Amino acid sequence: MGHAAGGAYDRSPRRPYLTRWLTLALITVVATAGASWLAVPSAGLFVALFVALVFALAGWAPRSGVPRRWGIAAQAVLGVEIGTLVQRDALATLGDAWVPVVAACVGTLLLSIAAGALLGLRRDVDSLTGALALVAGGASGLVAIAQELGGDERIVAVVQYLRVVLVTTTMPIVAIVVFSAHGNGDAIIDTSDAGAPWLLDLAFVAICAAVGYLLARLIRLPAPGLLGPMIVVTAIDLLGVSIDGNVPALLLTAAYIGIGWQAGLKFTMDSLRMISRILPTALLLIIGITVGCAVLGLALAATTSMSAYDGYLATTPGGVYAVLAIAASTGANVTFVVAAQVIRVFMMLFAVPVGAKIVRHYRRP
Repeated sequence: MGHAAGGAYDRSPRRPYLTRWLTLALITVVATAGASWLAVPSAGLFVALFVALVFALAGWAPRSGVPRRWGIAAQAVLGVEIGTLVQRDALATLGDAWVPVVAACVGTLLLSIAAGALLGLRRDVDSLTGALALVAGGASGLVAIAQELGGDERIVAVVQYLRVVLVTTTMPIVAIVVFSAHGNGDAIIDTSDAGAPWLLDLAFVAICAAVGYLLARLIRLPAPGLLGPMIVVTAIDLLGVSIDGNVPALLLTAAYIGIGWQAGLKFTMDSLRMISRILPTALLLIIGITVGCAVLGLALAATTSMSAYDGYLATTPGGVYAVLAIAASTGANVTFVVAAQVIRVFMMLFAVPVGAKIVRHYRRP
């Protein structure tokens, strides 16, 4: 009898814990479905961040936060997804435009670092967090690895999402007003999982994630959960190995949700007040980066055979899929735009963690 009572007592503390996780998951999934239906950019990440923030401030959040293993798994899934964006045939079409495209990406990186340094001048933001928050590329990946690199993932998540929303909402307006681009109404972007059966897709993700993570740990890469799988999948495609593997949509959404929870559950009222104080500065810097990227796009067009509109889309610091949709629906050079955008995202996600590791190394006493 005593044993039974003791067993019930031992299990009871887990009930509120599991209830909180289940409630958080249920609300997040329902809200994500609604946001996706409304075409909200990066719906899984944004909704999870917002719902987790509300839970954290209301005192309903699971006390332990997102387990570290979940965070690494989410990074790995995201790394595989980013790696699948790299297509050897698309990159080959750049031809002589390789050098100008890479130069534009380097220019974007330098703009981001400069803006991050300006944001880091504020007392409540360190320079590393400022750089991570304003790097123009791979928003979800940067949020996922911010804590691991020593930054404040809450600031990074909010500012990065602000960038994605601002660029995504203004891109169609700029396309119409500035470049007189008009939709053709029949372009369809297929980002579905058509191809290999979903079990093979899961096996593809699991193998690439595990191999990439272990190799990255072996050679001591920063952010191994993200960079390792990303490099492995990219290498597979560039070497010409034919594997029709994709990240299942539900798995990718789950990864975005995990990343959003990871940042959102750490919010407090003090951190929310602090972030609200830096948002005006961050907004001005995001606008500055966006304008700077547009200038880089015009320079890219001037040094290649591409139009000014193609140059703008190739360098605009928005989400790859959003840019791809605009390019396809307005008759732009989709192959060139996608190739340039993928190089930008890849460069940002690789250069920033490596740079952060080098800076930390030389800052050690």
